[in-house]
Amino acid sequence: MSSCQETTLRYYIETLGCPKNQVDSDKLAGLLEGQGYELASDPARADLVVANTCAFIEAAREESVATVLDLAQRRAPGARLVVTGCMAERYGDELADALPEADVVAGFGHEFASITPVRVRTGPRSDFDLLNLPRPKVAAPWAYLKIAEGCDRRCGFCAIPSFRGDQRSRAADAVLEEARGLAASGVRELVLVAQDLASWGLDRRRRRDGLDVVEPLEDGTAQPLVQLVEQLAREVDRVRLLYLYPSSLTPQLIDAILATGVTYFDLSLQHVTRAHLRRMRRWGDAARFLERIARIRALEPDATFRSSFILGYPGETEDDHRQLLAFLEEAQLDWAGFFPFSPEEGTPAATAHDTVDPELALDRLREASELQDAITARRRDALVGTVQRVLVDRPGVARSVRECPEIDGIVEVSRQWEAGSMVDAEIVASHGVDVVAR
Repeated sequence: MSSCQETTLRYYIETLGCPKNQVDSDKLAGLLEGQGYELASDPARADLVVANTCAFIEAAREESVATVLDLAQRRAPGARLVVTGCMAERYGDELADALPEADVVAGFGHEFASITPVRVRTGPRSDFDLLNLPRPKVAAPWAYLKIAEGCDRRCGFCAIPSFRGDQRSRAADAVLEEARGLAASGVRELVLVAQDLASWGLDRRRRRDGLDVVEPLEDGTAQPLVQLVEQLAREVDRVRLLYLYPSSLTPQLIDAILATGVTYFDLSLQHVTRAHLRRMRRWGDAARFLERIARIRALEPDATFRSSFILGYPGETEDDHRQLLAFLEEAQLDWAGFFPFSPEEGTPAATAHDTVDPELALDRLREASELQDAITARRRDALVGTVQRVLVDRPGVARSVRECPEIDGIVEVSRQWEAGSMVDAEIVASHGVDVVAR
């Protein structure tokens, strides 16, 4: 018997991509539960099946399409299949034609909780605001908190502004209200996310004061995120920041992050040579990045650093690559991710002529990854014998301030330790990216 014949309607959401997408799914779940839906444990038991897709790079799009096709086969007879998220935002009409299995293709700018037979969004974008919707109670002692949507930057490789739009920061009161609700439900760590986190609030200031700036000023009063971090740190035990653009890492923001006790810096660097970063339409170079890292380590020697890098972006030379390897050796980052360049339609890089052979890009990626893996392993080994305060996420799994949930390694602990508890634990062993505590 189909679940559609039951009195209670059920939903199932499959989320792909980054933490920002997970927040979108949480908000959508809150909306559906507010309309009487209940969560189904499997798409075969749901009346409404949602695929929240990712469109950042080609591999993500391929995974999203495969997921939609899989959900189409697994859903119950009569269940509706909705495709939303970044692919729906970016390729609405085209995606609907390519996926007849979907009943609805709709971006998050359109409310589709009341499902109709319409396959494709039509008409102007609605005022439906997913950012400020309530979310269901979370089970884990941590939660992502999305504080802005869109991005005002125009990096050469990134198509996000073309379908997510310019930055739209949430009001501080709305962010704080959601944070307090999460804290009341047992959340002890908030992980702040946005496309350009450090620029939170600057778009609201521009609209208010008529300013034409993207970067925060260095006077300590012009970076709204500083005050927000200070306010949020009073609501929960831990506040963690993801995706910090390096030029926005001001001394005031550094101080605010260090004051939270979560001395974790996720810096979006992408590469290290000045000429190549200019090709990417990015700021900075190795010397500036190393200066900021050194400044932080002078204040907090145990600070943790993560970054991500693109290999094979058009114009990348052997010298660019050698300088990246040298930077990794000197910077001694705790964590790093490496990604092959993916040409994205509508971006400057998509039509560049000085392309890098994909096989060469993969060779460079492997070389950088091997180097960083060894650095990460050494930095994890160095923790053995130290005492770390860990947050128990679930039985047997915990994290210190050094590990971001779902991204970095973990701290293996006794399964008897209660989820949500904070424990001072001695690190007794290291296994690659994971460590063991007792």
